Amino acid sequence: MLRPWAAHWVAAVLLCRTVAQYSSDQCSWRGSGLSHESHRRDVEQVYLRCSQGSLEWLYPTGAIIVNLRPNIEPSPGHMSGLHVCIKPQVYSQGSHVYLEHSGDLRLLLAEKDQAQGTVHCFSLAEGVLFVEAIPQADISRRITAFQYELVPSQGPAMHMFPYLQPGLVACKPCSDEEVLMAVCTSDFAGSGVFQGVAPGTNKHSLATVTLRRLFHQKSRVFAWGGARGRSWSGRINVPAQCSVRPGGDEYLLTGSVHFGEAWLGCAPRYKDFLKLYIQVQNAGTNPCQVDTN
Repeated sequence: MLRPWAAHWVAAVLLCRTVAQYSSDQCSWRGSGLSHESHRRDVEQVYLRCSQGSLEWLYPTGAIIVNLRPNIEPSPGHMSGLHVCIKPQVYSQGSHVYLEHSGDLRLLLAEKDQAQGTVHCFSLAEGVLFVEAIPQADISRRITAFQYELVPSQGPAMHMFPYLQPGLVACKPCSDEEVLMAVCTSDFAGSGVFQGVAPGTNKHSLATVTLRRLFHQKSRVFAWGGARGRSWSGRINVPAQCSVRPGGDEYLLTGSVHFGEAWLGCAPRYKDFLKLYIQVQNAGTNPCQVDTN
């Protein structure tokens, strides 16, 4: 429900959508509320066309509308499956973040919650981000800042990312087709063992892993141990509903990377994956090549 004090912004959104647009690159934007200090009720437009980036609004006054789109125009069906995830910086303050759709505002992230740095996701079809500055006598130390990612609702490891579909994370074995797709298209894929598990949040725990093989990775989430180590090491977020056992069996480890952190996806025992991989390779139906030696 829209609060009375915010009603004037709805009119501003409807009347000022094409007014004063801030310049930005395709992925990130950095601006200052001081540029429209004399007309605090202006609603500025920000257009970002990228799969990930950041926003930093110094000395926030008035409001900005943040329009997020992929850099390649998707088909209507694909557009409906896209989600936006935002992660506020722990120092972010000075504004509330809403979702705006057809003049209606829904609170997504209050100022007091931004210091937690918790990820929030929503469907791109739900609207655009409406960032409203909180009136302050002294704005000199206020900065609103967050990172964003556009992520598909379907695909390898997406069912294991707890912020995308809260309460719907399912820890179930992946099918043969899902395993083969995951090893080819996930943000990371390799084989290794779980070394330990540390407490995280009520949504996930943090597992330390050592990889003997690293087929591919995004964003260098796993570090090479050098000539003596002959292995890679790193940490993987595991949904709270799933349990892992340190030591023991070697696993195929696949998953996604969000905001620089790895999230576990399909993870069958490596010997089971190897058997499947040899079968499809012999049948000539293998979707991609990996070095299993």
